[in-house]
Amino acid sequence: MATLKATWGDYMDSNQQDRRRRKRSDRHLNKQESKKNKFKNLKDNMLLKWKSIFRKDEPNEVIIEEKLSEPKQQKSRRSDQNSTDSSGKRTKSGEKKGFPFSIKYTILSLGSVFVLALIAYTIILYGGKLFVDQDKLIISPPTTIETEDGEIIWYLYDQYRLPVDLEQVPDHVQDAFIAIEDKRFYTHSGVDFRSIMRALYKDIIARSKVEGASTITQQLAKNLFLTNDKSWLRKTKEVMIALYLEREFTKDEILEMYLNAVYFGEGQYGIEAASNKYFYKSVEDLTLEEGALLAGMVKAPNGYSPIEHEEKAKNRRNVVLNSMSELEYITPEEAKTAQEKEIQLNIAQRKINPAYHTFVDLAIKEAADLYGISLDELKLNRYRIVTSMNEDAQQIAFDQFQQDGYFPGNDKETVEGTFVMMDQETGSIVAALGGRHFKTLELNRVYAAKRQPGSTMKPLAVYAPALETEKFNPYSTLPDELKEWDGKEIRNHNNQYDGSVTLYNAIKYSKNTSSVWLLNEIGVDYAKTYLEKMDMKIEDKDLGIALGALTDGLTPIQLVEGFRTFIHSGEMIDAHAIKEIHNQKGDVVATAQPKTSKVFSPQVAWNMTEMLKGVVESGTGSSGYYPHELAGKTGTTQHPNVEGQTKDAWFVGMTPEYVTALWMGYDKSDKDHYLTGGSSYPTELTKKILTELDKRQSLETTFVKPDNVVALEEPIELPKIDDLSSSYIFGGVKLLKGKLEWTKAKDERIVYRIYEEKKDGDERIGEVSGTNEFIVEDFSIFKTNSYYVVPYDPLGQVEGNASNVVKLTF
Repeated sequence: MATLKATWGDYMDSNQQDRRRRKRSDRHLNKQESKKNKFKNLKDNMLLKWKSIFRKDEPNEVIIEEKLSEPKQQKSRRSDQNSTDSSGKRTKSGEKKGFPFSIKYTILSLGSVFVLALIAYTIILYGGKLFVDQDKLIISPPTTIETEDGEIIWYLYDQYRLPVDLEQVPDHVQDAFIAIEDKRFYTHSGVDFRSIMRALYKDIIARSKVEGASTITQQLAKNLFLTNDKSWLRKTKEVMIALYLEREFTKDEILEMYLNAVYFGEGQYGIEAASNKYFYKSVEDLTLEEGALLAGMVKAPNGYSPIEHEEKAKNRRNVVLNSMSELEYITPEEAKTAQEKEIQLNIAQRKINPAYHTFVDLAIKEAADLYGISLDELKLNRYRIVTSMNEDAQQIAFDQFQQDGYFPGNDKETVEGTFVMMDQETGSIVAALGGRHFKTLELNRVYAAKRQPGSTMKPLAVYAPALETEKFNPYSTLPDELKEWDGKEIRNHNNQYDGSVTLYNAIKYSKNTSSVWLLNEIGVDYAKTYLEKMDMKIEDKDLGIALGALTDGLTPIQLVEGFRTFIHSGEMIDAHAIKEIHNQKGDVVATAQPKTSKVFSPQVAWNMTEMLKGVVESGTGSSGYYPHELAGKTGTTQHPNVEGQTKDAWFVGMTPEYVTALWMGYDKSDKDHYLTGGSSYPTELTKKILTELDKRQSLETTFVKPDNVVALEEPIELPKIDDLSSSYIFGGVKLLKGKLEWTKAKDERIVYRIYEEKKDGDERIGEVSGTNEFIVEDFSIFKTNSYYVVPYDPLGQVEGNASNVVKLTF
């Protein structure tokens, strides 16, 4: 709340504060001293009157004493006459008498009682320290979770407080609390025995505990260290703690702690929080009637709530004003004027944005795991946690996740999703969703739910490690054939097989057959060494790793960390949500220092980025729209119980600035819970989030090649030639020549190889590029000559399919 004055204001000069405290304390002491003098004068006058009655005639006292002594003497004589010995017989007058209890035992008993009483008194007087938790004496405001711009997105607290110095609380507000809660606050030693006797009398009359006699110090003790139960044990502890507090702190310090700790209803603790809540202003700006209203609420915050019980709250406020007038804190006229005013509330509402739940959860976990600051500690002591959350990205992702159309589940009520977006340069998480309707401290799927990654595993476990061997390059030819591996038939997702395919296109079109073949070639153990460098420790040891068929699966966080290596020269970094943490003093107690590790070479990383761009441009990741360059990999897993349906759907994406991972599926996948669509849905949703973010903050449009790598050319798509034709031309040294023509492809890099069929093996007679014709200079006019053309990829060093055959004959 921008208009509210927080607790971190300018502090008054210490000398000035001392003068104010002495002045205020002296004011109360003078009033109390004046009342004591009046009471003493009244008592002295009464004693003089009684003395004048009983001391006018001195003999009267003697007569009274003699009359009083006569019965005693007679009783003594009767006692002597009737005395008996130990056997029960009467003794003669004047004989020595015995006593049932000796004086010795009487003195011993009285001494024991005295010692026990002294011990009990000492315990009560000095034992309060045993019940005091020193940490709770530090009354802190709530911990805040903020963006780097200082925007508070969340508060963490057990009790919502905004502590202020006593100097910030106007005198009339302090007076209101003293007048209604503890009139003798500045004169008693923490316990007001006069009030206790009054309360005890009323409790005895009512035969139950109906009235308390707690001082402000006792209330502070109860609020900070005890419960609200009405028992003598709790009351004894309260007295002990109060006496301890009075020895350790000044009256003003106790009053300050009290005003910052007392409860005002509606979840508000402390005068500043209450002022903010009910009047939308700081305590420094409270009027007389507003301060009296808050003071009146303390006795029963819910019963005197001005929101729920306005009339009762008004009556209670007026009682406070009357008490202030009686104690001469204000004049009767001021009290009357304030009592005539209606209650004017200005209720402040702290709204919780549901979009922020996941990020708050990440920050709480990270503070505990990385910096040793538990949730209890965050609630007890004030910290300021600065996070890397991008408010726009977080809100956009949350809003899009509420759109059912992006989630192809058969059960729309329970279909789930998770999303994480990381700054590729720093590893800072800028947006995260632990679920479509995630609440803090629930199952956070960003880091706590491992899922089968499907084909998103191929770049990490197969293709990048294969390139590192230098036995393969992006244009290497891989087999693409239906085949069994380890007793299992490996199929492509579309059941199409090209016989052979370049490594580039195997990634682009997510060829399962080629991935398994390649993993078998490089070895599972070799591939796992790279996964371990990316903190992906998996138990699996079979070729299923190539298809993401893992025993335990991976989390979205792990995938963004892994894919980040491709756009950052092969380096991995730990994803993190916290930038730094400040304590209550403003000192930085924690700073993000994410671990980095080298995984792939810069050249392999760049090659992977270029190939993954092709996946999005014209491969399996082409669904949806995004106006700038985007690289990524799709992934799906088959449902185990429903034929032809999907269990997990993924898209892991990379822009020049960010790495994202988006998963869809069900927490429990059974025959009644499955996805009716595949990876096109998370791909499209990711592009929608990025597109909307680009509208609010312009995103970088293209990837920039590092200086130390060689650019990767796009792969050559070899055409299918089926329109080869032949003809004759005349002229030149040889009057008759043959001419072959075909439709030229757009890619000028393609080389066309011309072959002549022969009985002992076809012969390549020439090749051309950049043109769609070839002149046959040397052929026999006396026989039939047959020719065909084969397109050739100079990058992958592979030929395509042969064209139709044509003949030249004269």
